[in-house]
Amino acid sequence: MPELPEVETIKNGIQKFIGNAEIREVIVRERRFRKEISADFETKVCPAKIADYRRIGKYIIIDLDNGQSIIWHMGMSGRIKTFDNDNFEPKKHDHVIIRTSAGTLVFNDPRRFGFIDCCPSAKIAEQAELVHTGIDPFDDRLTADCLHERLQKRKTAIKPTLLDQKLVAGIGNIYASEILFAAGIRPTRAANRISRKECGRLVDSIRIVLSRAIANGGSTLHDYHKPDGSLGYFQNFHCVYNKAGQHCPGCTCNAPAGSGIRKIVQEGRSTFYCPVKQK
Repeated sequence: MPELPEVETIKNGIQKFIGNAEIREVIVRERRFRKEISADFETKVCPAKIADYRRIGKYIIIDLDNGQSIIWHMGMSGRIKTFDNDNFEPKKHDHVIIRTSAGTLVFNDPRRFGFIDCCPSAKIAEQAELVHTGIDPFDDRLTADCLHERLQKRKTAIKPTLLDQKLVAGIGNIYASEILFAAGIRPTRAANRISRKECGRLVDSIRIVLSRAIANGGSTLHDYHKPDGSLGYFQNFHCVYNKAGQHCPGCTCNAPAGSGIRKIVQEGRSTFYCPVKQK
């Protein structure tokens, strides 16, 4: 599933491609997603001009000048493809086609775990998918004190706690391992035992790792592609994720001796960490 850096990259990609274009035609070829596309989706978003783009957690929001907003989520295998208006023929799993004055957007989702729909822009915060969304990692309100306070009642391990979208929005499995490595915090530690000082390191690491990932177009490990079809390449800079048994950067862990980066499973998700650097 695309995480915050991938979603931000997708948002930026479609914004660069079509900007404030006019939506001229919407074709829904399949309505059955994780959440079924509403029957009046086409008429609510077309015709309209795109007014703004934003991201809430892992959701892309496209605000229109008619008071409606498109809510878009990639799910596990979804992707947005971009085409010139005269250079597009629907392919398998191309479920939603949005033609604009500047080009065509296509929502392709083989597993249909994502969704696209719309709602009044003024009621975005009330939508079921977004109402419980946690604070954004780049929100100035996310401070060491704020995070420390939010962790006090969390007895679960810090790694799966970071995946809770009600805590901090947008962090997924890949980046949780990378963030904890950067902060020097072991993923198995109880969240409520992380000190205020460590929370400061954690907030800094969250922003540094996610910013670097965005700058590198996200991580392509399975299905993720940018809207223009190119791949992200932050996976080339992962320090621990999917590197079990290897020597981690800037550390004394001894991979040839059977140490190095370790892999464990927490709540059904793979976690990677360095037992020397992370305490």
